[in-house]
Amino acid sequence: MKKSKHPETNAIRTQAKRSVHKEHSVPIYATSSFVFDSADEARAVFAEEIDGYQYTRFSNPNNDEFIEKLSMMEGVETGVATASGMAAIFLSLTAHLQAGDHIVVSQSIFGSTHQIITNLLPRWGISHTYVDIDDNDDWEQAVMPQTRLLFVETPSNPSLDLCDLEYLGDLAKRNNLLFVVDNTFATPYLQNPAKFGAHLICHSATKFIDGQGRVLGGAILGPKSIIKDVLPMARQTGASLSPFSSWILSKSLETLAIRMDRHCANALAIAQFLEKSKEVKTVKYPFLPSHPQFDLAKKQMTLGGGLVSFELHGGADRCKNFINNVEMISHTSNLGDSRTSITHPASTTHSKLTSEERERVNITDGLIRLSAGLEHIDDIIIDLQKAIDKSK
Repeated sequence: MKKSKHPETNAIRTQAKRSVHKEHSVPIYATSSFVFDSADEARAVFAEEIDGYQYTRFSNPNNDEFIEKLSMMEGVETGVATASGMAAIFLSLTAHLQAGDHIVVSQSIFGSTHQIITNLLPRWGISHTYVDIDDNDDWEQAVMPQTRLLFVETPSNPSLDLCDLEYLGDLAKRNNLLFVVDNTFATPYLQNPAKFGAHLICHSATKFIDGQGRVLGGAILGPKSIIKDVLPMARQTGASLSPFSSWILSKSLETLAIRMDRHCANALAIAQFLEKSKEVKTVKYPFLPSHPQFDLAKKQMTLGGGLVSFELHGGADRCKNFINNVEMISHTSNLGDSRTSITHPASTTHSKLTSEERERVNITDGLIRLSAGLEHIDDIIIDLQKAIDKSK
């Protein structure tokens, strides 16, 4: 298919090659290996002299279709499908770092990413410096002669803080650094970090890309010249995504645009509702004018995303009572689902951080992260209001 200028069309019309049956929907290639017509062909495929499939840990038509669609939406050349979002983040770092290297990281990151940065990478002699996500001087001053990479997630989990992608892209260029962005919260529909100078873009496809809480999956996307260093690591460590999960995620990309429109519309309405409530202490949403980085959000995102973070008056006890009193809304640590969900980051997703580490990134004991689903907005707000009232 000729590439369209519209990502929604590319997500729907990009397909793996049809089989002899000429099926409209590409089938699931549930096979561990592939056969060869001759010994010469097998040798040539393994030597990468000709294109061909050999083993699903290396490549599979379903994985290729998923990555081709996602790459088109991000505006990059290619990528690697991984078994989870955390596998994508781990590989994007370890494929390019070695003992003695240093990385600069936003301190506003997902809890499991924090564990990789602080507990795993130091085992191999890779050091790090945490910086404030929105403090450009902090980023600048943290760069050392041994620095090799900048890493950020924007908007951040769960505080919904943003970094200036254009500034960090320039910082990386001036210092010959690799710039890696976790784009999970925004998705390629709302934000394309490569436009601002990012070299690698990571996704937890488990979230909005799947959209229905069915499978785990991840992706690393970027230029062929950089992805070629990720491929051997992914293949040899077995971090491959299964064909079944790739098939689901590829089909999910066909509806990402219309789902994200609804997620974002609901999230904005929820944020506006919460901001008007006298029972709510703080509300964070990138497209609320009260967000401290509202102008930056408008610059690098097309919509505000599907996440809202807020805190009720009354602290941790009020937060617990609120969570225990929701009826329709799901209480789960996942996000990006068709069903609205809430979680308490301090005791779940970010519980491995110390209280001091959480405080530095504004994760209070009363903070609630809400992922806006696709239900009718009136039903979501009614459930929120009831839980607020009952939690007093």
